[in-house]
Amino acid sequence: MTDRYAKYQRLRFDRPHPRVLRVTMDNGKMNTADAVMHQELVQIWRDIDADPSVNAAIITGAGTVFSAGGDFAMVDAIASDFEARARGWKEARDIVYAIIDCNKPVVSAMRGVAVGAGLVCGILADVSIATQDCRIVDGHTRLGVAAGDHAAIIWPLLCGMAKAKYYLMTCDQLLGAEAERIGLISMAVEDAALDDKAVAVATRLAEGAQSAIRWTKYSLNNWLRQAGPIFDASLALEFLGFSGPEVHEGLASHQEKRKPNFPPDSPV
Repeated sequence: MTDRYAKYQRLRFDRPHPRVLRVTMDNGKMNTADAVMHQELVQIWRDIDADPSVNAAIITGAGTVFSAGGDFAMVDAIASDFEARARGWKEARDIVYAIIDCNKPVVSAMRGVAVGAGLVCGILADVSIATQDCRIVDGHTRLGVAAGDHAAIIWPLLCGMAKAKYYLMTCDQLLGAEAERIGLISMAVEDAALDDKAVAVATRLAEGAQSAIRWTKYSLNNWLRQAGPIFDASLALEFLGFSGPEVHEGLASHQEKRKPNFPPDSPV
């Protein structure tokens, strides 16, 4: 890899094709997004956009897991400290807009579990591929905050408002096969075929007409840019929730591996 990618600590890189960059989330902890990875998931799309040697990218996770969500230490810091909360809000916003604005097509390859900031990249990828049994979960309301990140900007567009409301409000898990059936992801494949399929799709995109492919992505993503105010509101409400009591109970229940006991009343 060039020096452009030498600075990364939580992302690994390889070239399954001369014009395809594969980005692998890898932190040894089920690829949870800690503070370092969260920032790197902002910058990587800007570097790929600026790299003339890359025509297409793949985002995946090391081992048997795509990403198990946000690191608890980072979540606790965001809930407890205003500066961490403000920084986290900006990074969460920038991850979404950076992958939308990246001029190269992105393919995701998801297996095991896909949650949190990793899921943001997995669902916002231009072609999203998961294993049949990949467990896809938007865990925001289970944590005690509004479904921000990528959820409001793209789930209703992909799978319809009824399905989006159900899964985003209940945090029920979706298996890859069902996610494909309802249109949330591009395709679901057997685990043994996942990596080869992602490389095949990325290679096809990398060897195609580059201006035509990039301009098609840009045009289609105007649907998402139009939804910018929806995304901005959802993300602001998510991070407002980090200042309230529900997130502390949600985080504690995750750490103690029990059902949360949220207060029955709300100030709103």
